[in-house]
This record gives sequence, C-alpha cells and structure tokens, in this order.
Amino acid sequence: MTEAADKYLLVLTNLPDRDGALQLAKALVEKRLAGCVNVLDGCTSVFRWEGAVQTEREIPVLIKTRTEHFDQLQEAILALHPYDLPEVIAVRLDDGLESYLEWVGTEVDLSG
Repeated sequence: MTEAADKYLLVLTNLPDRDGALQLAKALVEKRLAGCVNVLDGCTSVFRWEGAVQTEREIPVLIKTRTEHFDQLQEAILALHPYDLPEVIAVRLDDGLESYLEWVGTEVDLSG
C-alpha cells in the first residue's frame, strides 16, 4: 500500500449526453476540483425511478480527486448536473501508482 492511501477518491457519476459530460469534466478540472476526469463512451443504465423501471443510455464519468475536497466537488457536480438526483459515488483509493496519485494531488488545489 502506498503512502497516498486514503488521500484520494474515485468519484463516479453519469450524464445523459457526451456534451454535458465533457462540460462537467472541463469545469471540474478548471476549478481544480479534479486532477483528471475520464468521460467514457456510454452505457445502458437500468433503474427504478418514480415507480417505474427505466432503461436509459448514459455517459459514465470517472473523477479523480483528493478526499479532503469531496464536499466542494459534490457541490459543483450538483450545481452543474442536469438530473434531479444525480449519482455521486465516491470510492476511496487504497492503493495506486504513488507518483500518479501525487500528480492528482498537485492538480487538485483550491488555494489559488
């Protein structure tokens, strides 16, 4: 396990279209709330919403950030996301390439 364990998160969300996903990704990186955001090609999500089973195409977004900035990141996602109830799931990173995680840490900087 690296020294960086528990300092970093992988945050997952989905958006209804690629343009919206790219806009969110760019905004999070520009605000320095994320070191890197991956916008994937798409998936089919099956879920129950308002009493009915729904099947929708969505664009998964993978956000790498520092644990200490999760609250601000979540606020930004909620402000920019088109859904009434967006998925925002954070997974603690127990391990990873330490130099990559340190790079993420330097890119997520709310001081300036």
